[in-house]
Amino acid sequence: MFKDPQGPITQFDWGKFTINGEVHSPGQGVGKDIFLSAEGVSAWHEREGHKLKPEMLMRALKRSPEILLIGTGVEGALEIEKKALEAAKIAGVPLVAMRTPDACQEYNRLFQLGKKVILLAHGTC
Repeated sequence: MFKDPQGPITQFDWGKFTINGEVHSPGQGVGKDIFLSAEGVSAWHEREGHKLKPEMLMRALKRSPEILLIGTGVEGALEIEKKALEAAKIAGVPLVAMRTPDACQEYNRLFQLGKKVILLAHGTC
């Protein structure tokens, strides 16, 4: 689905991220939903269901990124609630949502440009 030898995300396939040489998927690494920043990768444990709610963004917004990327899944199943967009706007953080393979590519591009970017990505549907 996605490959980029430059990284830090070097590969993404359904439910499986390879970031800085480590695999994250169900039962391995931090799991299939990730929170990725320059500080590293952790589980995006706030994600529940397929509607992006403001509370799913709070940990990322507290870090004041220049850009907050949302990977909406391989098929784009994660819907962005209006309240989530409003929460990002109030925090002064641009929120950009796209399907997860595209979000991985955009994260790498912004990271390589030296931007303070955070990626919250749903790894499946």
